[in-house]
Amino acid sequence: MADEKVYVTEEGLQKLKDELNNLKQVEREIIIDELREARAQGDLSENADYDAARERQSQNEARIKLLEAQIKNAVIIQDNADNRYVRVGSTVEIEELDTKMVNTYTIVGTIESDPLNGKLSNVTPLAEAILDQRAGATVTVNVDIPYDVKILSIK
Repeated sequence: MADEKVYVTEEGLQKLKDELNNLKQVEREIIIDELREARAQGDLSENADYDAARERQSQNEARIKLLEAQIKNAVIIQDNADNRYVRVGSTVEIEELDTKMVNTYTIVGTIESDPLNGKLSNVTPLAEAILDQRAGATVTVNVDIPYDVKILSIK
C-alpha cells in the first residue's frame, strides 16, 4: 500500500478524511479515558478492561495509518468526458451474453466498491475485462468459468 494509487471520488475522499478526523479527535480520546479507568482498577496483569482498551487502541492506530496512506495516495476519479472508452469513473451498461441479463455499473476504486448498488471495483475480473474497451465490444471475463459480456453503452 506504500505508493499504490487509491482511486476515489471527491465524495469518497471526503469520507476518508472525515473518518480519519473522527478516529484522531474522538476515538483516541475515548480510548485514552478507557485506559485511564482500567489503570485505576489496579493490577494490569489480569485486567481484562485494560487489555481490551489496549487492543482497541491498536486497532484504531492501525486504521489511522491505513487512512493516512489512502489519502496520501488518492487519485480523484474524473468524470469520463470522453465516453468512447471504459475508464475508472465510467458508468457502463453491459449484457451477459449467456443469460441476456443487462446490468449497469459505475467503475470505481476498491475502497468505494459496492456491487449491490452498482459500484464495481476497478480490480474485479469484470472491470478489468471491460476497461479500455469501446461500446459494442464483446469481451471475455476471465474467472473460473469464463463468460462473455457485451458493452452496450458508456456514460
